[in-house]
Amino acid sequence: MDSVLIVAAEASSSLYAQRLLEQWKREGRDIEAFGVGSRDMEKLGFECLGRSEEMAVVGLQEVIKHFPLIRTVYKSLLSEAEKRKPKFALLLDYPDFNLRLAKDLKKRGVKIIYYISPQVWAWRTGRVKTIRKIVDHMLVLFPFEEAFYKDHGVKVDFVGHPLLDELPNSPPESQRSLQRHRFGIDDDDIVVGLMPGSRNSEIEHHLQTQIETARILVRKNPKIRPVLLVAPTLEREKLKTAMGDADVSIQIIKAEPLEMISLTDVVLVASGTATLMVGLMEKPMVIMYRMNSITAWIAKKLVTKTQFFGLANLVAGKRVVPELFQEEANPERLAKEILDLCENESRTRVISDLKGIKERLGSRGATGRVAGVLASYLKERSP
Repeated sequence: MDSVLIVAAEASSSLYAQRLLEQWKREGRDIEAFGVGSRDMEKLGFECLGRSEEMAVVGLQEVIKHFPLIRTVYKSLLSEAEKRKPKFALLLDYPDFNLRLAKDLKKRGVKIIYYISPQVWAWRTGRVKTIRKIVDHMLVLFPFEEAFYKDHGVKVDFVGHPLLDELPNSPPESQRSLQRHRFGIDDDDIVVGLMPGSRNSEIEHHLQTQIETARILVRKNPKIRPVLLVAPTLEREKLKTAMGDADVSIQIIKAEPLEMISLTDVVLVASGTATLMVGLMEKPMVIMYRMNSITAWIAKKLVTKTQFFGLANLVAGKRVVPELFQEEANPERLAKEILDLCENESRTRVISDLKGIKERLGSRGATGRVAGVLASYLKERSP
């Protein structure tokens, strides 16, 4: 049996890793997979040495707070890698942790496959020199990443974006109406989805701002229906508690992310993979991000290679939707931008631009292509 180390420490990464485990099962591969992942990965036989639900933190203060847990998981991964001698380590995103881990695994003779590139093309570009030394194969989601790595002498394959495989076929309007009715949403309601993020730190920095934004929106337009969309890694009751005594009616829904997004007309979304989900569903959105002031100051100094931080805008190569960072992401400004997107003319323009994102991300089948690349690193099965 082949042993494989996988580190998928974030909500989106764990979904893509889960799809890979499912692909291997369909192929009949006998693989012992261990590392960092989700409960859904565990159900497929994955051995969790660390849980993505606990390790998905961002920002200097948040990392310091969770450092004992992160250090314990890190040491466990190295210890188990020495014992099990995995065919390779598949590292997904989570760059500060994974690039350091890759160095230590490389010293132990483990091949490194990196799936979902760090954003070295946007900031801290010098890391590409480290990547060239320690990563055996980079698997990227965006065409411009492939060109970047080829220019820097890194072995790379563009596999396309696995989110494309998650997209449902567009339902007819009558079916969408029925789906909305199931959640008590009327046809003439303007549903504004609130997506504060999947990390605890994001909830801390975004939730109250989004609630205050919803309060302003409802006051200005009573037909607006705020709906809080709960990320898969979060508990519905925990989020309800975090809301406190909000004096505005906000419905809480927890379902599959794309199903929830399909209910909305406009979305207020924290920057991250969720912006791409919303964009691929062709939903007008406002992208926001807030963090503690020290981390934000550092981020502003380091992110100098791109004018956008929202994935939807990065992939489009232009400002398709508003994106507001830190002080700009205040309730008054956010409400103003959302109200603008509720107007038919703005909605039509944005939806048209969002359609182009799908075309830039290649075709469906990313997980199959990833499995195809990894097959060369696994031993061939006996006939």
